[in-house]
Amino acid sequence: MSDNMSEKPINDLSPVVIGLALLIIGAEAAFQLANAGLIGGPRGLGWRMEAVGRFGFSPAVLDRVLVQGDWSVDMLMRFVTYPFVNGEIVQTAFCAALTLALGKFTSEYFGGLKVLVIYLACAIIGAVAYGLLVDGNAPLLGGFTPVYGLIGTYTYVLWLRLGQAGENQLLAFRLIGFLLALQLGFGLIFGAGQSWIAELSGFVAGFVLAVPLAPGGWTMLLARMRQRS
Repeated sequence: MSDNMSEKPINDLSPVVIGLALLIIGAEAAFQLANAGLIGGPRGLGWRMEAVGRFGFSPAVLDRVLVQGDWSVDMLMRFVTYPFVNGEIVQTAFCAALTLALGKFTSEYFGGLKVLVIYLACAIIGAVAYGLLVDGNAPLLGGFTPVYGLIGTYTYVLWLRLGQAGENQLLAFRLIGFLLALQLGFGLIFGAGQSWIAELSGFVAGFVLAVPLAPGGWTMLLARMRQRS
């Protein structure tokens, strides 16, 4: 029985969620091993920067797609590959941990395939918002944008459940409020980048996408709204 209990948390994870986390961790592991000189030889020291140039996203990518009409695979793949190229190991650890935690909860409610759709769609929407609203060509890297998308999806589920329990549904937004306040604090202390634009867009996208993708979809939402009215 103890063996079954110890295996249960891993068995509960969707293969999709495990796969996303492994992609995040695997890329960082390759960068760290290369920096240590264990793989890649002299070229390995530049693997992270090479990955940023090849798989990262920046406003220049959106310009090439929309203005120059470059719809090549090399350009389009960047909208979904940048979450797996993190800037540092700490960012990787947070992204992997949050993907596993939020992915477990959301996959139990939506199913693994829908979580994958939400993850990739939020990455794309966040990248487009970043490309449209950010001046310059600072790269958008790491998995925080789709993670915020999962937070949006998680928030929608909490919002529904609080409504079912007759409690204040605004409490569902405590997590995103805390994270944005924390991010603002770090920005004031260390200097804020503009990745929050992509992350907030990812959150909104995740919340909105959760409505049609949730069990019952629009029917459930309309039923809840009628109960409140």
